[in-house]
Amino acid sequence: MLTLAAGAALAAWVYLVLFHGRFWRADQRLPAEIAAPPPWPDVTAVIPARDEAPVIGGAVESLLRQDYPGGLHVIVVDDASGDGTADAARAAAARAGAAGRLAVVAAPPPPPGWSGKLWAVHNGVAAAPADRRYVLLTDADIVHAPDAVRRLAAKAEAGGLDLVSLMVRLHCASFAERLLIPAFVFFFQKLYPFPWVNDRAKRMAGAAGGCMLVRRAALDRAGGIAAVKDALIDDCALAALLKKGGPIWLGLADRTASVRRYPGIADVWRMVARTAYTQLRHSPWLVLGTALGMALLYLVPPLAMVLFPFAGAWLGAALGAAAFALMLYAYRPTWTLYRGDDPAILLLPLAALLYTAMTVDSMRRHLLGRGGAWKGRTYARPDKRAT
Repeated sequence: MLTLAAGAALAAWVYLVLFHGRFWRADQRLPAEIAAPPPWPDVTAVIPARDEAPVIGGAVESLLRQDYPGGLHVIVVDDASGDGTADAARAAAARAGAAGRLAVVAAPPPPPGWSGKLWAVHNGVAAAPADRRYVLLTDADIVHAPDAVRRLAAKAEAGGLDLVSLMVRLHCASFAERLLIPAFVFFFQKLYPFPWVNDRAKRMAGAAGGCMLVRRAALDRAGGIAAVKDALIDDCALAALLKKGGPIWLGLADRTASVRRYPGIADVWRMVARTAYTQLRHSPWLVLGTALGMALLYLVPPLAMVLFPFAGAWLGAALGAAAFALMLYAYRPTWTLYRGDDPAILLLPLAALLYTAMTVDSMRRHLLGRGGAWKGRTYARPDKRAT
């Protein structure tokens, strides 16, 4: 039985490395230079913001200082903030010398059936002139590289893409971030293999909500933000909707980054527990399957390698060691992106155990009516109104 478990883990890693879309290579990046489209299209950036005064200035200023040859305007949608978010956004625009290219829109309370964030995004898109070819949906904590919009627009124009999305670099400094953030990025790539997302012939769709350049005509054809108005994992829901009508692209950012910090494990825990049960379609059976799968992939290999020799299961130990080596081989490109040669790569099984616990806790929170809690609102069930 011990040898069978280790063999199954090794077989699973062989499949993931060889046949699961090359997700682990972490090689989907925007080219440094893409042929310039004649002429450059106009872009409106929409930033939904609820109590984001500490970070909104960096996001606004980074967009208004873009090295972008086309027209670029920014709309900040103030979602009932109580901390001076709107004033911080205006101050950032003044520092950039571009106050005329910023508009601040106050979002009314969300109507039944809408998540607060998507209602704010909807109001921002509605305020954007319809003749601007692209809408850049981004977050208040994202600081964009100076050439980010130019590269996004060039990619979209060159490929005729309806969506170009970047998974921005996440903050990775505290112990909790070093342990969990690279693993989070790795798991996301495993769940949505980027090469499959970018393959026009495959149905796989995914996006990262911090940076999504959307063709306005494609968004309107798909029904606008209203078509995903209650989605807690709104980025991937919108990507799936858009890919039905045209090609999309998802990659990893090199310099565009989030400044939001997760100083402790509890901070990452809250982020994951908010949506993990939704990702698993509110199914306890899928939670159970996920927990068993994570145990097989990430816990069995090191345990077999260390403990099986004491039971005389030498073949099982060898199979576990091979699976563990393949696991680290697959993880290394993502780990290197964040942590270089840090030997803490060996702690991936611990990170996987914590993420499994977060997923189970997400189910518990939803069953108790506290699921999807964010910024003072709770989304307990997909068919219930936010409180």
